[in-house]
Amino acid sequence: MKLNIKEIAVFALLGALMYSTKIVMEVLPNVHLLGVFIVAITVVYRKKALYPIYVYVFINGFFSGFAMWWIPYLYIWAVLWGAVMLLPENIPTKAKPIVYMTVCALHGFLFGTLYAPAQALLFGLDFKGTIAWIAAGLPWDFVHGVSNFICGTLICPIIAVLKHSEKYITRN
Repeated sequence: MKLNIKEIAVFALLGALMYSTKIVMEVLPNVHLLGVFIVAITVVYRKKALYPIYVYVFINGFFSGFAMWWIPYLYIWAVLWGAVMLLPENIPTKAKPIVYMTVCALHGFLFGTLYAPAQALLFGLDFKGTIAWIAAGLPWDFVHGVSNFICGTLICPIIAVLKHSEKYITRN
């Protein structure tokens, strides 16, 4: 997965864009475009999408602190990337929006559950404590999942812009 200079610049910009949209949208708890961008960049860049994802993760840690809350970010976004990588590339055009929106929403609904193993390890939670932690976060996971589904309407337009810009940048 060797990168050229154009890819380094594009992936750095995408990671920074992900972080900046997260900051702008922090007024709305658990509403952001991170899942949208991760799905879109994974569809377009496949394996190389991990670069902008981890640019985002490290920018987030740098500005917000490399604390215990940040540790699950090392794997939690890769789960969404992996789910998108498992999708067939030849999804019918009419089905793409709903498939991408659904995967994005499922990641939001499962965010607390995906976050829980790190919480359990870091804070010594037993099984009951972990389940209680997940249950306490269910209302926020609901908001997260619903907002990811709604924001997911932007996935296909972002994919189109990224593909168009790739053709334009490659051509010039």
